[in-house]
Amino acid sequence: MSSIEVNGPKISFKIPIFGGINVTETVILQWIVMLFIMGLILFMTSGLSKKKPKKRQILAEMAVKSINNMVVQNMGQRNIRYAPYIASLFTFILFGSLISLTGLRSMTADINVTMTLAMVTFSIITVHKFKANGLFGYFKSYTKPVAVITPINIISEFATPISMGFRLFGNMGGGMIISMLIIYALTIASHAIGFSIPILTVGIPAILSLYFDLFVSVIQSFVFVMLTMVYIGSADE
Repeated sequence: MSSIEVNGPKISFKIPIFGGINVTETVILQWIVMLFIMGLILFMTSGLSKKKPKKRQILAEMAVKSINNMVVQNMGQRNIRYAPYIASLFTFILFGSLISLTGLRSMTADINVTMTLAMVTFSIITVHKFKANGLFGYFKSYTKPVAVITPINIISEFATPISMGFRLFGNMGGGMIISMLIIYALTIASHAIGFSIPILTVGIPAILSLYFDLFVSVIQSFVFVMLTMVYIGSADE
């Protein structure tokens, strides 16, 4: 290992239409994650019973109640309808990040994914603001607390999806790069002390993986949905 390269997601194949559409490994991983989540939901909700609920049903009910409570606490009971979206967003980001534990590239280490999620979330936030305040109220909100800061409010509004997308990408992509650099450094150190195989890469990367792939994935998924709920909830104020 004489050098290290950090590249974007690899192109898996091309769809021969419109001049060729590149399908990257990220797209394939997204379908894998969606199929996994769908299978998990079907497994957790199969054979539902009121009298003798199974353990998986109890876990599913606990998960639903936790999401509902989190939405109510941060967005109010009036916005409970957003609970399914919040749950979908959290699980998609979480499993899309945790897939790196299998040795595959983290889905959220692709800027296209994080910015798409941010834009979808921003669209929902904007639509909610229109519904909550009306067309006039929406544009009037840019003049608060004083009209002179309207340009700053406009910039702040459109900076929301950018900051959300780059925050998630920066944390997940940065973690991936740091892990690669450490493995590279340990490989060089192994050769420097006389080992022909990178013996120092055994154990330490696994510990780092628990932090970057597990802990950070959970935290960043939670932060993203919390920001979503705060932005939507603040539109009613």
